[in-house]
Amino acid sequence: MSFNDRITEDLKNAIKGRNPVRTSCLRMLKASLKNKQIEKGRELTDEETQAIISSLIRKNKEAIKEFRNGGREDLATKEEEEVKIFYDYLPQQLSQEEIEKTIREIIAELSAVSQKDLGKIMKLAMARMAGKVQGKEVNEITRKLLS
Repeated sequence: MSFNDRITEDLKNAIKGRNPVRTSCLRMLKASLKNKQIEKGRELTDEETQAIISSLIRKNKEAIKEFRNGGREDLATKEEEEVKIFYDYLPQQLSQEEIEKTIREIIAELSAVSQKDLGKIMKLAMARMAGKVQGKEVNEITRKLLS
């Protein structure tokens, strides 16, 4: 079953189960996927679908931060629920230790020593851990290890 089929089926179940948060979240996801599909002019690959889901997660996390800064805990909680739903459609995310281990291996391979090597490290790290990590998290860990 493809990602699109799974999302469609889950959306049907959310509507039948009268789950408003899950329903709106999956509708937003389907709309994003459809827009990207129209933009590309073809069906999306699973990797492209995962990239879109990761992008939505990143946007929701930024929204959570802004809502908390604005004192809107109710909206932040709703966004957190959506993030959990989106994570259901991604492969198991790597732990902090696993990310750090992989980045240390890459730093050793590239003989990286300074912040100037950040771009090379990030490119290789994101290729190896695609769909299993958020880029911001990898960037923060890499900067910490290089300093």
